[in-house]
Amino acid sequence: MEWPAPLPSDVKWLEAQTEETVMKIAVLGIDLGKNVCSLVGLDENGAVVMRRRARRDLLLEFVGKLPPCTVGMEACCGAHHLGRLFAIASHDVRLISPEYVRPYVKAQKNDDRDAEGIAEAATRPTMRFVEIKTEAQLDMQTLHRSRDRLVGERTALINQLRAVLLERGIVVPQGKRKLEHYLIGLMQEPQGRGLSARMRMLVADMQSQWKELDRRIASFEAEFVSYAKESTDARCLISIPGVGVITATALIAAVGKAEAFKHGRDLAAWLGLVPRQSTTGGKPRLMGISKRGNTYLRKLLIHGARAAMAHVAERDTSLGRWVKGLLARVHPNVAVVALANKLARISWAILRTGQQFDAKGTPLAV
Repeated sequence: MEWPAPLPSDVKWLEAQTEETVMKIAVLGIDLGKNVCSLVGLDENGAVVMRRRARRDLLLEFVGKLPPCTVGMEACCGAHHLGRLFAIASHDVRLISPEYVRPYVKAQKNDDRDAEGIAEAATRPTMRFVEIKTEAQLDMQTLHRSRDRLVGERTALINQLRAVLLERGIVVPQGKRKLEHYLIGLMQEPQGRGLSARMRMLVADMQSQWKELDRRIASFEAEFVSYAKESTDARCLISIPGVGVITATALIAAVGKAEAFKHGRDLAAWLGLVPRQSTTGGKPRLMGISKRGNTYLRKLLIHGARAAMAHVAERDTSLGRWVKGLLARVHPNVAVVALANKLARISWAILRTGQQFDAKGTPLAV
């Protein structure tokens, strides 16, 4: 048996809200929940003047009645949608990464303490906030996540197919297309190279699932291509070597015009493409990349850099000479990550200026 978490004695529901308390609220911290949200209001001096619980369907009505104030929320599922609606009601909406809220949560953790920590974190002048995404950005981001899920399912299916064949003593050369051609020949043979009739039926079923996944993934990719043709920013990003349609659309969905980053190196650091620091006693120590931020974008940039590195190094351009010099003094894998860092910084500059990448010109990133 588990004991229910105790509630603070001053926590009430919205029905008991007084107009005098509402007018004092300068900062409102909201801990979002599926059905019930916790709210904490601070006055201009940072003192708590309100602790309330609100059903999610009444939250928008309550916040809409407040005078213009700062509304802080964690950047979680549904926060961008509510943030756009609160902004329409003239509120200053600030979305905060949950890891930056944690230090402001005092003593025991509960929803009301979380809301208070969010409200306090929203007032910090050095706090980093998450830019509110538009509905179009969220749609594109959802398409990318759906495609990535299908790619993962296809990879798992291919690995299982190889395992089924290996258990029967059939070793297929590495490569997705080699396995695909091998299966076509296997299904055309009368005896199926020693496979039982039941296993041949299973392999044929897995092969049809593979084809269906290929079709669905291709439909997503066609949608990305169509979007890139209509988007000026996407066309500019595609001009960067190593940045294709998928990477360009994913970048736009994640950062928009990259206005949340003051410099290109800030975007690279947000993507986890910079060394992790462990400095103490004035002795700097740099380790491997931090791997923070958007894992999907970092993966796309690194794969793009790996694919473009040989081509870029052969060109007599500023970027090509930089890559060639880098390959001469570091391991190729280190050079790939360094080039991915460079591509992220160039992408930031292109998004901010709206110019296309000029391979022979001066680097845009700062």
